[in-house]
Amino acid sequence: MDNEEIKQKLLQIENTDLEFTVTMTGKESTRVNGLYKPETHEILLHNKNFKSDMQLIYTAIHEYTHHLLTEEFLAETGGKLPMKGTRVHNQAFWARFHALLQKAEELGIYKIDIEDSPELKELTEKIRKEYMEVNGKLMQEFGKLLAEAHKLCEKANIRYEDYLDRVLCLPRNTAKDITKLGAVEVNPALGFDNMKKVAMLKKPEDRAAATQSILGGKSPDTVTELMKKAKSGDPREKLEKEKNRLTKTIEALQQRLQYVEESLEQL
Repeated sequence: MDNEEIKQKLLQIENTDLEFTVTMTGKESTRVNGLYKPETHEILLHNKNFKSDMQLIYTAIHEYTHHLLTEEFLAETGGKLPMKGTRVHNQAFWARFHALLQKAEELGIYKIDIEDSPELKELTEKIRKEYMEVNGKLMQEFGKLLAEAHKLCEKANIRYEDYLDRVLCLPRNTAKDITKLGAVEVNPALGFDNMKKVAMLKKPEDRAAATQSILGGKSPDTVTELMKKAKSGDPREKLEKEKNRLTKTIEALQQRLQYVEESLEQL
């Protein structure tokens, strides 16, 4: 593939109105496989790093995701680029990237086919069944035991927090996540971390939809982003809540400022 062919494949996955270039550097890099320059809208690919076209396309889509998000940011800010140091590999980025990968697979531009490696396919099944699912079941049982320990602590007039901190030496947030798994029906085939995400959903139908999405091949970041959008609700209501929160913060700061000024006058 040449530079123009890579560019056309990216445009086929998703179009953009913001002109960009693709350049294979002909170099090898131990630091990065590719780079996107938001100031000049350049995608650089260190093609000597790759052993196949699929590896090259994967990185090209990664950098193209940065371009698409930059285009959206420029539209939202009236042409201003993100500040230097802004975290670019956030959850929204990974969700968008994985959505583009899925579309690329549907178009036949990219594929991750473990069928080509029988050894990898066999190992994948072993990881899923003997480790992820087994660990998920253990965490569910662990959660039920922690809930029982909580009840026994109350019965014995013992602070459960102290029991977690100094007897089990288990971080409280970890204990909270694990306990939730013992109280909510979640498919252990998801694995512990995905189970925690799904358990946060209050409605059984939402948990079922998220579970189906993950088991169907959607990345956890993509599902988490969908969950966030579903929970965000009406944009106006969200802004009203933020306004009220900011108003209270400003009032508290003004009161503090008045106290400091009065204290200074008395010195």
